[in-house]
Amino acid sequence: MGKRVIPPEPAPVEDVALREALEERYLAYALSTIMHRALPDARDGLKPVHRRILYGMRLLRLDPGATFKKSAKIVGDVMGSFHPHGDQSIYDALVRLAQDFAARYPLVDGQGNFGNIDGDNPAAYRYTEARMTDVARLLLEGIDEDAVEFRPNYDGQAKEPAVLPGGFPNLLANGAQGIAVGMATAIPPHNAAELCDAALHLIEKPDAKSKALLRWIKGPDFPTGGIIIDSKDSIAEAYTTGRGSFRTRAKWHQEEGARGTWTVVVTEIPWLVQKSRLIEKIAELLNDRKLPLVGDIRDESAEDVRIVIEPKTRAVDPALLMESLFKLTELESRIPLNLNVLVKGRIPKVLGLAEALREWLDHLRDVLLRRSNYRKQQIEHRLEVLGGYLIAYLNLDKVIKIIRTEDEPKPVLMKAFSLTEIQAEAILNMRLRSLRKLEEMEIRREDKDLRTELKGIEGILASEAKQWAKVGEQVRTVRDMFGPKTPLGKRRTTFADAPEHDLAAMEEALVEREPITVVVSDKGWVRTLKGQVADLSNLTFKTDDRLGYAFFAETTSKLLLFATNGRFYTLDAAKLPGGRGHGDPIRMFIDMEQDASIVSLFVSSGGRKFLVAGHDGQGFIVNEDDCLGNTRKGKQVLNVTPPNEARALTTVDGDTVAVIGDNRKMLVFPLDQVPEMARGRGVRLQRYKDGGLSDVVTFNLKQGLTWKDSAGREFSVSARELADWRGARSDAGRLPPKGFPKSNKFGKTIEPPPPPEPAS
Repeated sequence: MGKRVIPPEPAPVEDVALREALEERYLAYALSTIMHRALPDARDGLKPVHRRILYGMRLLRLDPGATFKKSAKIVGDVMGSFHPHGDQSIYDALVRLAQDFAARYPLVDGQGNFGNIDGDNPAAYRYTEARMTDVARLLLEGIDEDAVEFRPNYDGQAKEPAVLPGGFPNLLANGAQGIAVGMATAIPPHNAAELCDAALHLIEKPDAKSKALLRWIKGPDFPTGGIIIDSKDSIAEAYTTGRGSFRTRAKWHQEEGARGTWTVVVTEIPWLVQKSRLIEKIAELLNDRKLPLVGDIRDESAEDVRIVIEPKTRAVDPALLMESLFKLTELESRIPLNLNVLVKGRIPKVLGLAEALREWLDHLRDVLLRRSNYRKQQIEHRLEVLGGYLIAYLNLDKVIKIIRTEDEPKPVLMKAFSLTEIQAEAILNMRLRSLRKLEEMEIRREDKDLRTELKGIEGILASEAKQWAKVGEQVRTVRDMFGPKTPLGKRRTTFADAPEHDLAAMEEALVEREPITVVVSDKGWVRTLKGQVADLSNLTFKTDDRLGYAFFAETTSKLLLFATNGRFYTLDAAKLPGGRGHGDPIRMFIDMEQDASIVSLFVSSGGRKFLVAGHDGQGFIVNEDDCLGNTRKGKQVLNVTPPNEARALTTVDGDTVAVIGDNRKMLVFPLDQVPEMARGRGVRLQRYKDGGLSDVVTFNLKQGLTWKDSAGREFSVSARELADWRGARSDAGRLPPKGFPKSNKFGKTIEPPPPPEPAS
C-alpha cells in the first residue's frame, strides 16, 4: 500500500480593511514612481534610468574617444545589472540622450539612425552604436574615487551609484520632463556657460536671489533655437517661483523672389515640435480654408530646417501672415517650467533658479570633500609603504636574510625594524625586479611630493573658503569648455518682444471674408447660408418650428444677441453651422439660461448706441461697445428680476422716443430724458396699470414717426399729428393713431453695418 500523504494545513487567512490595503499599496506605488522613475535628482539632473545607462557605458569603457559599441550590448548590460524594466524603455532613454534636437548637450554620441526632428523612429538597437560624450565624462568624473555613495542593485549582486559626481550643470542645461503620481516636472534646457557664470556669482554671494542671476541667465536655450517673446517680468517670476512657461516662436525671414514675389522661410521651430506633424497641421488648415492669407507650404529641409510658406497674394503683410500661423499652429509653442526635483535624492520640491544651482554647487563641494578624503587615505597609505621601502633599502641584506631563513618572516621583520603590518606586507609582496628600482633618492623624492600634496589636501579639508575656490575652478573649466565661442556652447535661442497687431485685423486674417445670410428659427436654431439669400421660402425647419428672422452678414462679422435675461452675448459668424440641415440650437454657442429667450440678434458694428428696456417699462441708453463680452456667459447690461424680463432694443437714431405698452397706449417724449448708462435698471419710460412695455423706437421729430404693419407697408405720422401723444417720460400715454399694427410693434429692425470700402 502506498503511503498516505497528509496535505499541509492552509495558511491562516488574515482580514485586512480594503481601504488600508489600497492606501498602503498605492502609497508604495506613488513613492516608487516619484523616487525611481519620474523626477530627476537636483544634484546630477538625471533620472535613475539615465544614470544607469551612463554608469553601464562607463563599465563598458565607452569613453568619448573609444570605439563605438552596439546599443544592444549597452541595453542588455544595463537591463541585466541595474534596470530590470524592459529593453525598450532603456533604449528609448538612450536614444533621447543622443538626439541633438531633443537634448541641448547630448550625453550619448550615437552612430546610426537615432531618429530625426520629423518624428521618425530610430532604428532598432541591433543596428545602432553608441559611446559617451565629453558631457557624460564630466558627469562621471571621479566616480572611482569614492566621489559618491553606492548602493546595491536590484538583486544585490552588484553596486550602482545613488547619484553621479555631476561635474556638469545637467539639471538645467539639458532639462527634464516627467509625470509622477500627483506631481510632474518640466524643465527646459539652458545655456551651460550662462549657468556656470551664475553659479560663480552664487559662490561669491551665497545669498543671491533668482532675480539677480537673470543678469547671466536670460532664459532657456533650446537645441532647436527659436525666439522667446515673454516679457522680462514674466521670465523673472517663473524663475523665482519655479513655475511658469515660455512662449517660443519659430524663427523666420522674408525672401524676395522674381517680379516682386516673396516667400516666408522658417529656419527654426520650437523645441519638441515634430516638423512633419507641424506641416501636416498647416496643410489641414489650408484645406479647411482657415488660413486665407497662406497660398502654399512646402518642406525644403535637408540637415537644417527650411519650411517655405507662400502668401496668397503679394499684397499680404508677412507679419500678419505669420501671426495667423502663430495663433493656429505649433509655430508658436508654450513650453512649461515646473522645477520639481528630488532634493538630496529624497524630497520632491519645487525650486527656484538660485536654489537649483545651489543644490548643484553643494553637491560639487560634497564630491570634492569625498574625493579629497579618498586621495588623503591613498597618500597616507603610500607614505606608510614608502617608509617601509626606505627601511628595506637601507637594510637590504638583512631583510633578504630574514626572508630566506625564517618560516614566518613577517613578524620577524616587524620586530626587527619596527615596521607596521602594512609595511611588512608591502616588502614581502615586492617583486625581485623592483629591487633594482629601490633607490633612496627616488623614495625620498616621491615621499616629499606626496607630503606636499597631502598638505594641500589637508588645507582644503580644513578651509571652507579653499573648498569653494576649488569648486569655482571646476566650474570655470566647464564654462571654458562650453563657452559662447564654441560650436556647442553658442546660444541658439534669442529673445524679442511680441509684435502688436490690431486684434480686429488678426481676426479677419484668420477667416476668409465672404457674404452670408444668418437664419434664426422661431425656436432658436441658427444656421448660415452662403451669399445674400433673399428668398428663404425653400428653407425647411424642424417639426413645430418656423422661420424667426434672417439678416445679411459676413463670415468675419461679430453678432450681438440680446436676451430676455438682460444679457448681451457675442458670437462669431464664422463659428455658426452651415446651411445644410436645420442648424444648431443657439445655446450651443453661449451659456444662456433655459428660461431665457432671444430679444434681438444683429450684426455688431461698434460705436452705436442702443435704447434697452424691460417689460416693467424701465430702460436706458447704452453704448454698443459696452455690450461686447469675451466669454460664453455674456455681459449683464439691463438688470431684470423675474418675472420682469428684457423686452425691447432699438438703435438710438433721432431726438425723440416713442414707446407703446401691452395696453395699446403710446407715449412720445424727448430722448434727452433717458440717461446713458453702462449697466443698471434704468428709469421709467412709461407708466402702466396693467401689463407692461411692448416696444420702443427712436426717431427725428421733424421727420415724424414711421412704422410698418404685418404686410410690410409703411405708415407715417407727422410731428403736428403726434401732438396728442407727446408728453413727459413716465406718463401713461393714449391709444395709438389709426392704422397702428395690432401686434403693438413699430416694426423697426436694426440695420446691418455698411459694407467696407474695397481695398485700393
